[in-house]
Amino acid sequence: MATFPVINMEKLNGVGRAATMEMIKDACENWGFFEVVNHGIATEFMDTVEKLTKEHYRKCMEQRFKEMVAKKGLEAVQSEINDLDWESTFFLRHLPVSNISEMPDLEEEYRRVMKEFAAQLEKLAEQLLDLLCENLGLENGYLKKVFYGSKGPNFGTKVSNYPRAQSPI
Repeated sequence: MATFPVINMEKLNGVGRAATMEMIKDACENWGFFEVVNHGIATEFMDTVEKLTKEHYRKCMEQRFKEMVAKKGLEAVQSEINDLDWESTFFLRHLPVSNISEMPDLEEEYRRVMKEFAAQLEKLAEQLLDLLCENLGLENGYLKKVFYGSKGPNFGTKVSNYPRAQSPI
């Protein structure tokens, strides 16, 4: 069984560039996606994002999720529990206009870290768009312009948590 493609961004610098560009091309043509490693966003920073996200869920979202389950009376209705999407989410919009400052219950540190995370993700996305342009023989920046739209690009982070099911299937 084939494994999905993993692109090592570090290999784009130097002798491995051509092979890495070919891997990106193959991934796009045959898979429609790929995982990116060594992308320049520090592991420690991503760990901080994860830690703060879990803390936010534990402090603010977990009780709301439990109340929603209780409100629907789902503890007693097994068929509905089995069909329930055990995902608790919120959406942070970064571009064209951020909603981070409007989100209730976000600690200031979490807001600051998520703004920085968004900036780093945007930079990585632009790098990836330029690599796709290169693979397609398009001028550098072409895809960024195409996706920009009249008000700028739409970009956000869906923050998800999957609470433990009350009655695992």
